[in-house]
Formats: sequence, C-alpha cells, structure tokens
Amino acid sequence: MDDTQLILFVTAAQSGDREAFGELVREYESNVFAVVMKRLRNSAEAHEVTQEVFLRAMRKISQLREPQRFIGWLLRIAVRLSINRAIRRPPESTYSPEMFSLVGQSDEAEPWEGLLQDERAEQLRDGIGRLRDLDRDTLIAFYFEGQSLKEMSDHFASPIGTIKRRLHTARHRLREQLAEMQPV
Repeated sequence: MDDTQLILFVTAAQSGDREAFGELVREYESNVFAVVMKRLRNSAEAHEVTQEVFLRAMRKISQLREPQRFIGWLLRIAVRLSINRAIRRPPESTYSPEMFSLVGQSDEAEPWEGLLQDERAEQLRDGIGRLRDLDRDTLIAFYFEGQSLKEMSDHFASPIGTIKRRLHTARHRLREQLAEMQPV
C-alpha cells in the first residue's frame, strides 16, 4: 500500500468507514503480529494482543492527527499492549507443595526414600517456621504461591530490588536454620 492509499484509507476510517479500516487491518495485521510475537513469544497470546491492538486503534483512530503516521502509531500501540500483557501475565501455574513431591517419583522407589522425603519436607517446614515473619512471608509468596517479583513488589509495597534482596537474605537465613537443625 503506497502513502496515498494509506492516507485515503486512514481518513476514511476516521470518518467511520469500517471497510476502510478492514483494509488497514488486512494490510498491517502481519506486521503487528510480528511485533507482538517478538515480545510475548507465545502465538496464542500474540493473536489475542493483535486483536486488542486493532480494537484499540479502531476506537482511537479519530485521535490520529497525521494519517501518514498510521503505521508508527499502530506499532506503538502494539508494543505498549505487548509490554502490558507481559508484565501482567499471570504465573504459568501454581501448585501446592504436595504436588511437587510426586514429581520424579517412580513406581520402583524404595520405601525408605519416601520416608526421607517426608522427613526433609518436615525439616523444611520447621526451618521456614523458625524464620522471621518477613523472611517467611517472602519465601512463601515466591516459592509456594508463585508470585512474580512485580506481584511481590505490589503486595509488600517495596521496590523490586528490595524484594530481590529480601529473597536472597531469606534463603540465606533458611539455609542457616536448616544447617542448625542437622544432627552433629
């Protein structure tokens, strides 16, 4: 599509011509999808965000003052919505700690291996229980609830850098607690 056609379609779309906007979608959908896919790396999400980009563009096209800048304007919307999706993406999945105890077990496991695993889990629970509230809450939020650093930052009302430091410190203190609990 050359510049003259682009300007004609954009001005027609700004006047409410849905067919003109449809032509713009057909022409630039693959470009928008490529930009979104580069950021999200998930085709299902990229298709959803691509649709959101064009819905947003359709609602806001009347605000575009220079029709010849449509492509850049559209791609900025794509980048912004992609970043928003990546930041607000929920955790992949969260499982209870008991679920992880089943991973990697085979039917041929020795009976004492299960006892050792239960004992280690009990020691871990005891070690976490001996930590200060902030350390315990930080470890539980990250490892057991699956919260991202951003979510933890919002939850604890602290910057992400502080959350990273708290995680490091809490892991170190847990390691010390577990070492103290070991028989000599």
